[in-house]
Amino acid sequence: MTQQTAIIAGGCFWCTEAVFNDVIGVSKVESGYIGGTVENPTYKAVCAGTTGHAEAIRVTFDSEQLSYADLLDIFFATHDPTQLNRQGNDVGTQYRSAIFPLDAAQQVEAEAAMSRNQPNWPAPIVTTIEEATTWYPAEDYHQEYWNGEGQRNPYCLAVIPPKLQKLRKSFAARVKG
Repeated sequence: MTQQTAIIAGGCFWCTEAVFNDVIGVSKVESGYIGGTVENPTYKAVCAGTTGHAEAIRVTFDSEQLSYADLLDIFFATHDPTQLNRQGNDVGTQYRSAIFPLDAAQQVEAEAAMSRNQPNWPAPIVTTIEEATTWYPAEDYHQEYWNGEGQRNPYCLAVIPPKLQKLRKSFAARVKG
């Protein structure tokens, strides 16, 4: 097994976490914050938009089962990368679409994925490719959110099931049973 790590931000981390927890080859998804200027940011501070951080996920995956390129294709298909600093009703730089490559190979793959996925969208992709600065895990209650509290959260119930349906429809061979 060849473990790799990817860090991506596609709006609300509860939503991206729920998607990637269902992908074959993914062994762990951690919600957190990256790309800001404040040390040890809190959810409240990040949501206020004052820290510069993005709500992101750190995905641990087996590259023999899921390539980084395929992971990025799923990322681009399961959120709207054409919305600048927002996803739906979530507005602010903390909800930006971003990829945080962890090495030069991931940087090249990120650039290729943006080009490869642009024809799938009617507007320009505005996803940023940013330096992977310090990763801060989100508070415990954000981890595995969809599997617990998220099932009772009206926002999650409105936003996450359509993302999971798109995953299952577009990437059926990649979805855990």
